[in-house]
Amino acid sequence: MRRRALLAVPAALALLAAAALLLREDKRPEMEAVASGLEVPWSIAPLGDGRYLVSERPGRIRLVGRGAARVVAELEVAHVGEGGLLGIALHPEFPSRRRLYAYHTYGRGGQLHNRVVALELDGELRAVSTRVVLDGIPGAPIHDGGRIRFGPDGRLYVTTGDAARPPLAQDLSSLAGKILRLEDDGSVPRDNPFPGSPIYSYGHRNPQGIAWHPATGRLYASEHGPVGRDEINVIVPGGNYGWPSAEEYVEPLIDTGAETWAPSGIDFAPDGRLLVACLRGEMLVEVGEGGVRRLLRGALGRLRDVVVEGDHALLATSNRDGRGRPRQGDDKVVRIALDAL
Repeated sequence: MRRRALLAVPAALALLAAAALLLREDKRPEMEAVASGLEVPWSIAPLGDGRYLVSERPGRIRLVGRGAARVVAELEVAHVGEGGLLGIALHPEFPSRRRLYAYHTYGRGGQLHNRVVALELDGELRAVSTRVVLDGIPGAPIHDGGRIRFGPDGRLYVTTGDAARPPLAQDLSSLAGKILRLEDDGSVPRDNPFPGSPIYSYGHRNPQGIAWHPATGRLYASEHGPVGRDEINVIVPGGNYGWPSAEEYVEPLIDTGAETWAPSGIDFAPDGRLLVACLRGEMLVEVGEGGVRRLLRGALGRLRDVVVEGDHALLATSNRDGRGRPRQGDDKVVRIALDAL
């Protein structure tokens, strides 16, 4: 169990944590279907022209939007439990560099592992080659993490779960239960907090969302708790987030207590509102100066990812992941105007 806080969040942020108890329902805005009939979509990568790359956990990456509906790549993955093809991220210099990164689970020697790969895309956005960027991430049927995103600093950030082995989250020789930071070629940045290591923060149980505040540049992460106790954290370099036990740790911005959100993808609106896609909670949570609001509760079912593009939010459902109740057209990617939320 956690002992005491190594770093308290700033007072202004702590007010948001206190406001977590003031959740309230809100209206349901109009939604535009971007894609339907998907199989457990996990991550959305906007191309900037009204089209999107979407990963599906069984191993497919699809191009959708503006009438497009085709497979860009198929990866051989271990689609076991929560594992499979998870996060994707375009190179920050796309489209001049047509490179797509992906995080996936695979089997070797009777064990599950996770790795990050880079796919080179041709002019038609079809994968022509694949190479491993980072390997050796412990895997399991549960707690695989899997969100990858490029930060404002141009580095690739990767969330990993504890692979159902909680002590690994505190083990700095293991890549499990961490947030990692890499150069685009997979090498370790010289200014990482642990010299020679890709580890950026540790003591995580199963983080599935990362995003940077548009004004402050602070890195935020969402994390699944054991029973309830889900968290939104502000990530500091070298920070220990306390799972499963630590004498000193960084306290969460938000702890949901007995309520279960199962937060997955997160992103910021331009005005600084944090949007959180929730699986078991079956809602979109908004964290802002006015407190914390429940949005779309039950409207779409389980939500796996949220990505902000301009003045709209893209949401991916996860009702076909074995834990939801599939509806007509599931799974889907939908588009919603931010000012309607």
